[in-house]
Amino acid sequence: MEIIERKTLKEKPAENEPLGFGRYFTDYMFTMKYTAEKGWHDAKIEPNEPKPFDLATSIFHYAQGIFEGMKAFLQPNGDVAVFRPEENWARMNRSAERMCIPQFPVEVVQEGLEDLLKLEKDWIPKRAGTALYIRPTIVATRVMLGVHASTEYLFFIILSPVGSYYTHGLEPTRLLVEDYYVRSSLGGTGEAKCLGNYAASMKAGELAEEKGFDQVLWLDANEKKYVEEVGSMNMFFVLDGEVITPSLVGSILPGITRKSCLQILRDKGYRVSERRISIDEVIEGAENGTLEEAFGTGTAAVISPVGLIRYRDKDYTINGGKMGSVTKMLYDTITGIQNGTFPDEYGWRKIIR
Repeated sequence: MEIIERKTLKEKPAENEPLGFGRYFTDYMFTMKYTAEKGWHDAKIEPNEPKPFDLATSIFHYAQGIFEGMKAFLQPNGDVAVFRPEENWARMNRSAERMCIPQFPVEVVQEGLEDLLKLEKDWIPKRAGTALYIRPTIVATRVMLGVHASTEYLFFIILSPVGSYYTHGLEPTRLLVEDYYVRSSLGGTGEAKCLGNYAASMKAGELAEEKGFDQVLWLDANEKKYVEEVGSMNMFFVLDGEVITPSLVGSILPGITRKSCLQILRDKGYRVSERRISIDEVIEGAENGTLEEAFGTGTAAVISPVGLIRYRDKDYTINGGKMGSVTKMLYDTITGIQNGTFPDEYGWRKIIR
């Protein structure tokens, strides 16, 4: 694959510098273009630098864009591994179909990602709890006004060394149940990882932050009755010995960490259900003590314990505000597989050589 060299490399963050999330970006990026005449073409690695766009470019007006979130991890032997990238590419192509974006060639973008990671290996942080975040994105680039699918697109992958998604790390999160605003409805774009979903979530998210909460816990758009997901995570509840996660009804993102957790739980013999769970059932469990744990799952946060939920101005503490045993088991297992300190029984680590 063609590599266009950068004249001057960036200064990397110091080894002991707090990375935060999405603050630093590496020297290079992968790009590929699409036109109706040529299809996907011109795949290359080039310097990660600002790009000029005409202000009439369709992405700015109609939000026809999708993205993914992945991570690369440095292994104990010095290899680089990516967690289940084939799942991300498959989900991204499903998102593309929903957003009227042409299907992309998985083998080309995987090769581009591998070449990019080899080039940027020195950017992968070494401290525990860190990783190199991978952000593949497709945006509509035709210069046009009018509500129609674009005929031109840019696929790009940028990389960012990151620490914990939440500033408080593994301390349990505080969630505010949102019963006015909605993120997505049945028949909408909730199961696609598209730009507009995240814009729609920001107002409620800001209001939650002003009240001291980490995230919004979304309810279904139709009845405001059933739990769906958190802004950046799928949700799980351990209720009277049963591990429950909301079923994928079309308005919930099908998370890859979620899918991985379900397989681990079932293989370890836990009683697991994918079903609709009402907020009333969650609150009743919190009141009578049968709600044993709650946690979120996602690429950015991995596994995040939930210590408190507020619903209709009343706070409900879960497991004494501490991480539970199921949550810890999943966190240790998933991160152990990712970091190469646990056996990879499922073949989820893609080693980049």
